Amino acid sequence: MVKVDLKKPLVFQVGHLGDGYEEWVHDPILGKEGPRFFHSNFLEFFTRTPWYAIPIVWIPVALFFIHNSLTMGVPPSNISQLILIGLLAWTLAEYLLHRFLFHVKTTSYWGNTFHYLLHGCHHKHPMDHLRLVFPPAAAAMFAVPLWNIVKLFSTPTTAPAIFGGLLLGYVMYDCTHYYLHHGQPKSDAPKMLKKYHLNHHYRISNYGFGITSPLWDVVFGTLPPSVKGDSKSS
Repeated sequence: MVKVDLKKPLVFQVGHLGDGYEEWVHDPILGKEGPRFFHSNFLEFFTRTPWYAIPIVWIPVALFFIHNSLTMGVPPSNISQLILIGLLAWTLAEYLLHRFLFHVKTTSYWGNTFHYLLHGCHHKHPMDHLRLVFPPAAAAMFAVPLWNIVKLFSTPTTAPAIFGGLLLGYVMYDCTHYYLHHGQPKSDAPKMLKKYHLNHHYRISNYGFGITSPLWDVVFGTLPPSVKGDSKSS
């Protein structure tokens, strides 16, 4: 069986695990120090992103899109509704991306390598604080097709505000995700979300795909079994 040397850069090792990759990547290492990805310091730099980069980069972009709808004549009274539609659309996108792309099953060399870069690294090293949120360049690659989907289902004047709301939803998602791993919530709702998400990491990774909310897990039947049991008994 192929083994991975954790003291060496990982990205081009994990592909060799073949069908053993799935088991390996869901056996987490709990240390706070993340692994090295590449030999190249230049490439390595782009794999690390502090959480605060997300609001700094994406909130101005979201406000730019929202402002575009205003300048095209959408009444301010309607803007908040469009933003809410975008926020709700993000929660669905969050669920679908997490379930069907981030948890795609791979066995090939390049499939394993791509998955490790996309999401596998987070499951293997869930406490690596610099590889928890999406690097802005990677997020932009998802933003472009999402913008095109929004335009497909809305009008030219409303699409920017909806997309701005979707981007604000993304900011909320990545900041929430960081907090669920590294924050110490005091109130009940954040405590529940933290427990819910850590259950996905450490207990049953093929359930509980919602990060900001379990809404779409309820809709699509992917609530973790323990949560289903708790809801029936309450």
